Amino acid sequence: MGSQLFSSTSMATLLVLCVLFLMPQFALCITRHHTFNIIAQNVTRLCTTKNVITVNGKFPGPRLVAREGDQVLVKVVNHVPNNITIHWHGIRQLRSGWADGPAYITQCPIQTGQAYTYNFTITGQRGTLFWHAHISWLRSTIYGPIIILPRRNETYPFGRPYKEVPIIFGEWWNVDPEAVINQALQTGGGPNVSDAYTINGLPGLLYNCSSKDTFKLKVKLGKTYLLRLINAAMNDELFFSIANHTLTVVEADAVYVKPFVTDTLVISPGQTTNVLLNTKPFSPNATFLMLASPYFTGMGTFDNSTVAAILQYQNYPSPHNKSLPLHKPTLPLFNSTLFVSNFTRKLRSLANSKFPANVPQTVDKHFFFTVGLGSSPCPTNTTCQGPNGSKFAASVNNVSFALPTKTAMLQSHFSGRSYGVYSTDFPAYPALPFNYTGTPTNNTVVGNGTKAVVLRFNASVELVMQDTSILGAESHPLHLHGFNFFVVGEGSGNFDPNCDPGKFNLVDPVERNTVGVPSGGWVAVRFLADNPGVWFMHCHFEVHTSWGLKMAWIVPDGPLPNQKLPPPPSDLPMC
Repeated sequence: MGSQLFSSTSMATLLVLCVLFLMPQFALCITRHHTFNIIAQNVTRLCTTKNVITVNGKFPGPRLVAREGDQVLVKVVNHVPNNITIHWHGIRQLRSGWADGPAYITQCPIQTGQAYTYNFTITGQRGTLFWHAHISWLRSTIYGPIIILPRRNETYPFGRPYKEVPIIFGEWWNVDPEAVINQALQTGGGPNVSDAYTINGLPGLLYNCSSKDTFKLKVKLGKTYLLRLINAAMNDELFFSIANHTLTVVEADAVYVKPFVTDTLVISPGQTTNVLLNTKPFSPNATFLMLASPYFTGMGTFDNSTVAAILQYQNYPSPHNKSLPLHKPTLPLFNSTLFVSNFTRKLRSLANSKFPANVPQTVDKHFFFTVGLGSSPCPTNTTCQGPNGSKFAASVNNVSFALPTKTAMLQSHFSGRSYGVYSTDFPAYPALPFNYTGTPTNNTVVGNGTKAVVLRFNASVELVMQDTSILGAESHPLHLHGFNFFVVGEGSGNFDPNCDPGKFNLVDPVERNTVGVPSGGWVAVRFLADNPGVWFMHCHFEVHTSWGLKMAWIVPDGPLPNQKLPPPPSDLPMC
């Protein structure tokens, strides 16, 4: 009798396991293993050869491809003298904050000769993201695409494309970018700008000594191509257009959007955008330039150049025919804020039954953050090249964030030993309200500290981010780690807490991880604090992050077992 019962139970268990195995969400989620070797590699661009830090000797780095639901393990081995971390930009990192990657926030850096395995599961996301170094300015050469495919047997909410192509925008310096930022921080002035923009690591034919270093996208007639656009540039928002072709925007930051057609788009550092390109049904007897140039609203210098790639129809006629006309798109002027505002307002969530927009309808915690540039005093007996002989600084609510150096914030939070590492008194509002976008104040000096905001687990948060004109109004792409947020409103001038909230879109706002705070304006976002850990938020202009335009959110564990942060992995690097 006992053996019969055991046999029946075993058979039932086996049947259940078989059913689970046959279900797509169980059977087809796999563990994907990668090894990233951080090594130096000689790379030549613009007739300049230099030794750059890469992943596996590639510039840009290798693609990381996974499906929604997959577990990803990436062993990062550091073979160079520089400390290193890798951030998986836009990955939610639900209960896997140890794998998020920002140096001194969630981990100490991986030192020379050491290794660390990043371990995370892709949950509820599909589309395009990217990975990059998250320490100093090493992401200038250490970056690559993250391609998240839908689960097997699931489709895109648009027609299946003939082919998918990553298009990664970057920047190239003829000198070492680490030397550029080190000199800027020492002198207090603005850093030198890059020598070129790149598409898939290539500057393109419009730069001197670069005609052979041009990315070519070869296409067939009458096909649909999914272009996975990634802005990995260090300090520049970019316009992008393809001559005589239109693009259909279908996704932003790995979230599907209501499709809309445009001939030009804008993409900020840290943002990704998927677009559909429909090629011509008949031979155009021409080739077409794909161009990207900067959108810039600040008062300093910037790399006012244009990167070019070529869209080439295969064998219609032969690509060896050099006499084909080359068409060139017209991009907006570098300071076309109206175009940018109109474009961002077109981005809306699908907000349907399969892909709902779960916008928090009520708010537990309100925050108002000013973001912008300021200054810090020049050290005694030193000459500085910043405003009025000071040093450039940047701040959120007048706090210029200082990274800890002896331990990472997440480690000290998890162990309950935060004293001396950070404080939890980050201001929810500016200490002294003023006319944020009016005539600049005379006092440009900002405070300094390692301060964080503590949120109750599962609290609904509304955050208004206001640009300031203290040292000139400027757009700021703000990136929040560990969360997506809904962009419920934006506007020009000063945010009006009495009138503007009534205009918020709480039905189908776009869901993102990086949003541009408009130059001389404001943006409002909402999110749910459902992910325990310490989460970095910063401007994705690397120079502004270096100057202190950053802060951290802390979310304690929730009451349930699946709402708690697990202990750190055994190979977590030590400082």
